Amino acid sequence: MAGPSFARTRRRVSGAAGLMWPLLGACLWAAVVGYKPVIIVHGLFDSSDDFKNLKRFINESHPGTNVTVIDLFDRGASLEPMWKQVDGFKAAIYPIMQNAADGVHFICYSQGGLVCRGILSVLPDHNVHSFISLSAPQAGQYGDPHHRDLYVNTSDYLALINSERPNPNSTAWKENFLKIQKLVLIGGPDDGVITPWQSSQFGFYDDNETVIEIQHQDLYLRDVFGLKTLAARGDLFFCTFPGVEHVWWHSNETVFHSCIEKWL
Repeated sequence: MAGPSFARTRRRVSGAAGLMWPLLGACLWAAVVGYKPVIIVHGLFDSSDDFKNLKRFINESHPGTNVTVIDLFDRGASLEPMWKQVDGFKAAIYPIMQNAADGVHFICYSQGGLVCRGILSVLPDHNVHSFISLSAPQAGQYGDPHHRDLYVNTSDYLALINSERPNPNSTAWKENFLKIQKLVLIGGPDDGVITPWQSSQFGFYDDNETVIEIQHQDLYLRDVFGLKTLAARGDLFFCTFPGVEHVWWHSNETVFHSCIEKWL
């Protein structure tokens, strides 16, 4: 028969085990729900300092997330040629991808959304899960829709990544782009800068200056770089949010919770 000392020892062991199981469970839970790193690319005339609020929103909703706002081509340097920016941002982002075994998320604002599309097109081994395009002129910015031929023949960036003119890399670029898991297109009618605002969701003017939505655009119907494939996969999402001016998209907490948070 066990004596009192043995009983006390067993109670102490049982009590220690009882404390360890919740701790172990918490550690396992943290490992399971670990959040992927988030990479933020700024827009025209912005800098990394402009994204403090967005970074805070992410850290408050998903504690422990590694959030990196790439500090390149700030302010006036954002006018540098787009392919130069793609090369620079890609070089800064690639090491983060390599250190993220489970992949990363992109949040790319305004012109940064076009930079990110270039990166996703030319980088064959990227591991981007959610590509969140935040009020970016994905179908272009209004100039003159009556001179489309001039745009197609002279644009050395957007017309190429859209495969709107012959491009020997178009097949490879499409395959690279389609490695993303989700494409989230955020924009709204009160943006005031992106023109038409539907460009943030791949809509644009026709020759009569009537906005043609994405599902009727040639680049979607011919699936030239993968939009229709993403839609067929169930991986193309839209968030249309009124009442937000262009410069406030990344600082609006309601936009974050409504359009961004669930994709991270």
